Amino acid sequence: MSEMQQEKAGSAADFDLSQFYQIFFEEAGENLDHMEQMLLDLDLSVVDDEELNGIFRCAHSIKGGAATFGFADVAELTHHMESLLDKLRRHELQPTTPMVDALLESADASRSLLARHQSGSGSAVPTADLVHRISELAAGRTLAATPKVAPAAVAESMIAKTTKSTRSLEIRIGPLEHIEQADALKELFRDIPGLGSISVLPSPRPDVRLFAVETSSSDEDLLDLFVFHVSKDQVTIRCVDDATPAPAAASTAEDSDAGFGFFPGAPGAPESHPAPAAAPLAAAAHEATESKGSPKGAANKAQLEAATIRVAVSKVDQLINLVGELVITQAMLAQNSRSLDPALNQQLMAGLADLDRNTRDLQESVMSIRMIPMSIVFSRFPRMLRDLASKLGKKVEMVMQGEATELDKGLVEKITDPLTHLVRNSCDHGIEMPEVRLANGKTAHGTITLSAAHQGGSIVIEVRDDGRGLSREKILNKARERGLDVSDQMSDQDVWQLIFAPGFSTAEVVTDVSGRGVGLDVVVRNITSLNGTVEIDSAEGHGMKVSVRLPLTLAIMDGMSVGVGNEVYILPLSSVVESFLVKAEAVSTVGQGSQLVKVREEYMPVIELEKVFQVPRLDQEKANTIMVVVEAEGSRAALLVDELLGQQQVVVKNLESNYRKVPNVSGATILGDGKVALILDTAGLIRRTRH
Repeated sequence: MSEMQQEKAGSAADFDLSQFYQIFFEEAGENLDHMEQMLLDLDLSVVDDEELNGIFRCAHSIKGGAATFGFADVAELTHHMESLLDKLRRHELQPTTPMVDALLESADASRSLLARHQSGSGSAVPTADLVHRISELAAGRTLAATPKVAPAAVAESMIAKTTKSTRSLEIRIGPLEHIEQADALKELFRDIPGLGSISVLPSPRPDVRLFAVETSSSDEDLLDLFVFHVSKDQVTIRCVDDATPAPAAASTAEDSDAGFGFFPGAPGAPESHPAPAAAPLAAAAHEATESKGSPKGAANKAQLEAATIRVAVSKVDQLINLVGELVITQAMLAQNSRSLDPALNQQLMAGLADLDRNTRDLQESVMSIRMIPMSIVFSRFPRMLRDLASKLGKKVEMVMQGEATELDKGLVEKITDPLTHLVRNSCDHGIEMPEVRLANGKTAHGTITLSAAHQGGSIVIEVRDDGRGLSREKILNKARERGLDVSDQMSDQDVWQLIFAPGFSTAEVVTDVSGRGVGLDVVVRNITSLNGTVEIDSAEGHGMKVSVRLPLTLAIMDGMSVGVGNEVYILPLSSVVESFLVKAEAVSTVGQGSQLVKVREEYMPVIELEKVFQVPRLDQEKANTIMVVVEAEGSRAALLVDELLGQQQVVVKNLESNYRKVPNVSGATILGDGKVALILDTAGLIRRTRH
């Protein structure tokens, strides 16, 4: 038993330290996140002493905690990191790219070691080679450069690994909502020579698939392939030979024109500070733990140090539901109080006014608990892109915009994988090799931009690159080869949508990054399941932009109630632009009975809610005389209604889980008088006018 282990055993007899383990693991995870971001932001040409001191402090804190709790392997690794960092901050050594690479890999290895101690199981993580490299760098010796791997050679390198001994694995996929996603893994073993063999095993559950696999590929290589069909957290790999579970989440992450509007490179565009790129591939354990977001600057550093409390999401959801019921009760009290005489019930009215104000404040506070900034999602991509670009031999910079834009936690978790696919696709297919870019008059470094912004009642997330763009001719030729019904007269938008067809790929080389024709169809399926849309814009030779639009579906929202006949409908206030009285002569009828109205030199389609929902009209004298202009997905339409009833907070009740999906309706709510009103899907209504 080592001295540290004896110390741990002795202290445990006197005082139980295990009660503090969870706090240590959380603080160590935050320190590793902080350290990684500072390493990625490190400018090697201009050494910032404060940054080096900050990285050193993170390593020192982890080492001290690990030594206290007896985690000798973590303490030893972070001790060597600390030695190298100490020489850097004392200016005894000049920071270099190999040093940053080694420190990033050490942070990944520390994550894996900590995860193993936290779970109490898992295979040992080898660190001897890493410790040796850090020691050599700390001694001032230069390491042999790792050769770049060309894209065409990546697949060959995987196949070359078949010379190693074959392993027997049991792979569990699930639980899955669409179990056919797992069946697609069999095609990978069929299409990639030398990958191995796969067979289906009996499964204990209908939403889970079990496979027996014979392969010589590493778990990281397998996960790189599987991630195009299923999420990493849905994969469990177990080696049958030694019955040791493999870490399933240890995935190898993956000046001419102004840019045709894809990039802010034109004069007057906002200045950006991209993260460094193009360095050797780091160890794969980075994604074994959930990213908590990375600090940027002193403000975010202070945020990391702020006190936090961890609460189960189910408890937050229950709190939101209770606040929703409170909002309904408050609305009923407000409705019933309208018949009372304010002079005789002055104290009651004042109390109801206070209740209304406090209910709104409580609702806003509770809703903000579930809202998470997009920086939580975006923060994982600089590291992933850095490793991926190095693997492909490319130079790529990442720019992130709108990181403070907030999104519901449920959507954040579901949007991460689709965005990962899109970023990987931009790096592999979009960004050209440095020599090709230079030959085309571009900079050697490509740029991938991630942006997020609120537009009306939606959040729009864009992935833009300044690469080669899409080739209309190549896509049409590939579509004809696959027997798809296409023509040269198709619009660009229709042609771009072809790349989302299952199995569609124009890649000439199959690599372990992409090119197998999988991934983009999964992106569309995942976004569609969130009631979102995906749009593509591309200019060949200049770049490509993929826009993902998601609805901001909240449990409680501000709405405008409108009357049509005896029915009441709710419009999301975020999508309402204006309302006005309209005369019959202002409405023009065009082809096939469609109607248009002119609003300040702009013609927009008219939607008669009475006809859309077939509202029975008992009072024929009561005519539609009011129009409400709504906006969604960048388009506007005018809704024809009988009357405006007012604005109020409404509690959104999901129709799909309680009944079924209804066209043009996004949910329902209970009004103050106890009646049910439908909440209209303004985006669906506007899309209806396009058809």
